[in-house]
Parts: sequence; structure tokens; C-alpha cells
Amino acid sequence: MVADKIKHMREQKKMTQADLAKHLGITRSSVNAWEMGISVPSTQYVVELALIFNVSTDFLLGVDSTSTLSVTGLNEDDINIVFNIINHLRSKNMHCN
Repeated sequence: MVADKIKHMREQKKMTQADLAKHLGITRSSVNAWEMGISVPSTQYVVELALIFNVSTDFLLGVDSTSTLSVTGLNEDDINIVFNIINHLRSKNMHCN
């Protein structure tokens, strides 16, 4: 699963394996091994890949039960309001199930 995601996102960014390898400071064969499922990237590279592809590490690793919400540009009060709304909706949904 990780292999498919790396390859798909690399291709969407129109990068070659060599481009990605150069960006990460590794060999093209390392990227190829990830995409073939022969090996998996270390934690350090999972984080770097997430940054390059603008996705969460959870997404890269196939953890589907979480989502991220960017609060960039919001002040602390706004973030607290968003947090309270999310908690309210969770509570409401728990009572409905």
C-alpha cells in the first residue's frame, strides 16, 4: 500500500524516481525498492515524503481512521471554536449510534 501511494504521488507531481531520490538525498534504487514493495522508507523518509507530497504521514502509511484539518491562519480563539465544534459533533454522533 505504501509502495502504491509513493509511486502514485510521485507520478502526479511529474517526478521521476531519480528526481525524488535527488530531493531526498538517496539513490534511485532506494526509491525503486519502496515502489516495488521490496523495502519501506524509514520514519525520517516517511516524514520527508509527506512534506514533499503535502499529505499526512498517516495517509502515506494507510491509516484511514484519521483526518487532518489545517488551522493555518487562525488565531487561538478561532482554533478553540473549531475544536469545540468538532467535539460537539463527535458527541452528537456518538449519541445517534
